[in-house]
Amino acid sequence: MTGPLADARVAADGDRWTLIFVRDLPQPPEQVWPALVDPERLDRWAPFTASRALTETGPATLTMVDGDDRTALPATVRRVEPPHLLEYTWGEDLLRWELAPVEGGTRLTLRHTLADRDMDAMVAAGWHLCADVLARLLAGEPVTAIRGRDAMRHGWAELRDRYAELFA
Repeated sequence: MTGPLADARVAADGDRWTLIFVRDLPQPPEQVWPALVDPERLDRWAPFTASRALTETGPATLTMVDGDDRTALPATVRRVEPPHLLEYTWGEDLLRWELAPVEGGTRLTLRHTLADRDMDAMVAAGWHLCADVLARLLAGEPVTAIRGRDAMRHGWAELRDRYAELFA
């Protein structure tokens, strides 16, 4: 069982769609922020590796990892406002990470703008698994990223179906 779904929805954004994915974490934004921008930490929970720290605006490369397969995609870091806002392109997508202090920690909101609405449940399922790993990483557990085909062994298909039902 993959547990409860995240607070997630899809909103029209011009001719594109934005997945809005929210997860509360028990750490303050200052402790969550490095996991979003540091390449070594990103490599432990995100679906990609980063060619550099995402702490300054400008070009970067985010490489999707699926077992031994690697797909490098151009990225541009557009906004960096530590420890509350990070925005970058990833291929044709736009990711906007917002960290807001809340009682007991941080509300992490990801706004992932997609060209294809048909991808929303698949992307939500992937970020769900990534957020689970991120939470464990921040709690100090020794973890590795769940990405690519490996996600199938961790309930990705069930999550995809449940998010598709939620977004219908």
